Amino acid sequence: MNTNAFALRHIGPREEDQKLMLKTLGLDSLDQLIYETIPNDIRLKNGLNLDDPMTEHEYLLHIHDLSKKNKARKTYIGLGYHPTIMPAVIQRNILENPGWYTAYTPYQAEIAQGRLEALLNFQTMVIDLTGMEIANASLLDESTAAAEAMSLLFAVRERDQKKAGINKFFVSENILPQTLSLLQTRATPIGIELVIGKEEAFAYSEDFFGAILQYPGKDGQITDIKSFISKANNSRIKVAVAADILSLVKLEAPGKFGADVVVGTTQRFGIPMGYGGPHAAYFATKEAYKRDLPGRIIGVTKDANSNRALRMALQTREQHIKRDKATSNICTAQVLLAVMASMYGVYHGPQGLKFIANKIHSKTAKLAVVLESLGYNQVNTSYFDTLQIKTNAKAIKKVATEKKVNLHYPNKDTVTLSVNETTSIRDINYLISIFAEAAEKETTIISLVEEANNISEPLQRQSDFLTDPVFNTYHSETELMRYIKSLERKDLALNHSMISLGSCTMKLNAASEMLPLSWFKWGNIHPFAPLKQAKGYLTVLKELEDQLTEITGFAATSLQPNSGAQGEFAGLMVIKAYHESRGDHHRNICLIPSSAHGTNPASAVMAGMKVVVTKSTEEGNIDVEDLREKAELHKGNLSALMVTYPSTHGVYESAIKEVTQIIHDNGGQVYMDGANMNAQVGLTNPGNIGADVCHLNLHKTFAIPHGGGGPGVGPICVAKQLVPFLPGNPLVKTGGDNAITAISGAPFGSALACLISYGYIKMLGAKGLTESTKIAILNANYIKHRLQGSFDTLYSGERGRAAHEMIVDCRPFKAHGIEVTDIAKRLMDYGFHAPTVSFPVAGTMMIEPTESESKAEMDRFCDAMISIKNEIDNVSKDNDNNVLKNAPHTLNMITANEWQFTYTREEAAFPLDYVRNNKFWPSVRRVDDAYGDRNLICSCTPIEAYAEA
Repeated sequence: MNTNAFALRHIGPREEDQKLMLKTLGLDSLDQLIYETIPNDIRLKNGLNLDDPMTEHEYLLHIHDLSKKNKARKTYIGLGYHPTIMPAVIQRNILENPGWYTAYTPYQAEIAQGRLEALLNFQTMVIDLTGMEIANASLLDESTAAAEAMSLLFAVRERDQKKAGINKFFVSENILPQTLSLLQTRATPIGIELVIGKEEAFAYSEDFFGAILQYPGKDGQITDIKSFISKANNSRIKVAVAADILSLVKLEAPGKFGADVVVGTTQRFGIPMGYGGPHAAYFATKEAYKRDLPGRIIGVTKDANSNRALRMALQTREQHIKRDKATSNICTAQVLLAVMASMYGVYHGPQGLKFIANKIHSKTAKLAVVLESLGYNQVNTSYFDTLQIKTNAKAIKKVATEKKVNLHYPNKDTVTLSVNETTSIRDINYLISIFAEAAEKETTIISLVEEANNISEPLQRQSDFLTDPVFNTYHSETELMRYIKSLERKDLALNHSMISLGSCTMKLNAASEMLPLSWFKWGNIHPFAPLKQAKGYLTVLKELEDQLTEITGFAATSLQPNSGAQGEFAGLMVIKAYHESRGDHHRNICLIPSSAHGTNPASAVMAGMKVVVTKSTEEGNIDVEDLREKAELHKGNLSALMVTYPSTHGVYESAIKEVTQIIHDNGGQVYMDGANMNAQVGLTNPGNIGADVCHLNLHKTFAIPHGGGGPGVGPICVAKQLVPFLPGNPLVKTGGDNAITAISGAPFGSALACLISYGYIKMLGAKGLTESTKIAILNANYIKHRLQGSFDTLYSGERGRAAHEMIVDCRPFKAHGIEVTDIAKRLMDYGFHAPTVSFPVAGTMMIEPTESESKAEMDRFCDAMISIKNEIDNVSKDNDNNVLKNAPHTLNMITANEWQFTYTREEAAFPLDYVRNNKFWPSVRRVDDAYGDRNLICSCTPIEAYAEA
């Protein structure tokens, strides 16, 4: 065995296992399987043009050398990104722990109680600090959250405001520049008119439905949001506040002043800057708006024994239910980062956060006093951590650059600087020396910083926060380490067993890909630092763009979208810009097959398009004639087709080239959803198939871990005609010559996470990538074959083969009183996370093993499924007291003195011998979803405090 080959470590089945699997399928070779699976006319004629693969050792040396090209200078730029101190106990036990980073979105609540509790802590922390009634379990970044706030306020306009077409939204000129750009991106397609101006000059006209303020402002000044909100509310204008969460330790919660929405980022809570992300945004609002709240809410409910349990509430896969009427297209969040930020709050508690915030503020105030003594005009009258100095910015920049310090220079007469958690007294003295040298004066040395309060009295914090015991208990490393471990034990992740989720591609997240994320010179680069300080990042990001461009067969790539849903939206906005550049402003029809992912129609509506659904055939393919008819019907206004390939049903449709040609013949562009790209890499590609743009889920095909529901990265790759319109950024040049405005806050989105995919491609190389795709297809077909006779596969290709995933039909089991959910819960007793349930077809399971799983693990899974089928055969519709309806079985159930079930404890807990060797115990019984929806509790308040509605 070649121990240097990363592909041999990444791919699960050994060579001898592959031969056995092929023999089981009646095949002579892997190439024969590919021939029978993928239509020949879309196969690539040549291999991928990529560098030769690196060994893991070579790659780590390579990425370490590249890190040295990044200059992690002392940075006081601010603008929503700050150097932080990540507690080592959180770094080692969460960020670097596959028990946390390889978990999936907590759709199966019974085996996700640990991360659900961590997210409930996150929501509680946000609710307390913002003073709002309800919060979600994170969004993608602050700018996205602000755009979602604008959309929510537009959606909840009063009836007469909607009738009158009230569409103006006031934006304070003190908003962060990247947020303003994203507001512009999101406003125009849905008919919102942005009006940007000074808060003190706002006329509170009834022509406005909403407003957004920055608290503190981008230049550090804290404005009187209390008076603004009061006047706005009197004029029926709802107000969103974008607030620095650490400043809210000293500033009164916007909710106390009547704010309708409060948003921001939790990056300051111990998360590295990472050249822009990933970071967990927060979103808090009034309970009256809970049905319009984007993203996910974690709610408290009870299980089958009436014990407290947690679950995702309300928004769970709402796009798949509401489709084009969905509140938002947000599908993933930044769960791993939200968990880390919540643990920062748990570790420090209210007193620790007060110490950190007071330290930052007092140092800022001391610096202000000294700078004023040097003759500088510091103009902020009320501030938290940011000073605004009116001076010759060029003179300051010259000295600061020489002394290797990054400040912010918004114009030639202004310098701003933001003090942060890492800033020491020595750093303050160094800053003073810069300004003293620029002023040609003697520097001042300080040795002591007195406690200060330069926040105007009406805005000073009076209300308590983080009073729950969880924030007042785990303040030693020993205690926090044990608390984190106690939560981890409640969660099933990839480090325990296969997670065979169709459409979600839960593959190996190799340790060698993950290690650099903890390295100082990757974590501590500000996204708006001078480009020459980010040469390591720029090298990696440019090469990753080129790699993805080659893999997809397109002309260029943008890494800016920081989730798959954002990639969808970005792709459609680029198509929209292309049409408009040709004078085709009227092209607004988006064709979407009925089998498409639910985020597709939601994204189309966000992009200002009208959705027209096309039919699927009984075989699950696109109905080509229906598509042709609708494309020709809407020829004059056709903008795009959104298509997934292989199809959402797990089939390579042989008519795909005909489909793309129909769209082009009728003036449209083809957007390909890259969710199933793991079945294309090296064998075919979107460009070859005839698409014009696709987004890629780097957290699926390219090995970024799901992290319990995020981070995700969703770059878009485009054909030549769309390159000029790739998204830009207001502070860093990126995108095309005619770039659309921003899709996410940072110029390269979640740049730190992109290191993972860069490493994945570097170590696999062209041959390894192609081999991975082939084995993914082999593994899926092997499972399909093994389950034959127990489960029917709903759709297959023309030669009876599946792609990289398949849908098994569980609807016939209704005759025994068994639903697909019962099978999903019973799989927990066998030590497995369920495949994707009831998507894209209700009552089915979509199974995708990926290339990373071994034959032995797949056999265990198949044995479990076949055993469950035998259990189904032995239950009756008239008797609910059976092993499936009572699943999952907890340790408390199995060890209880009483046993009132019609089967044995052994049958319940140890249905197959392999389970005994590696038993995973669900921590709660089946959760009560209906109770949780009737009694929405999304903070740490004990369930005993609530009565059932």
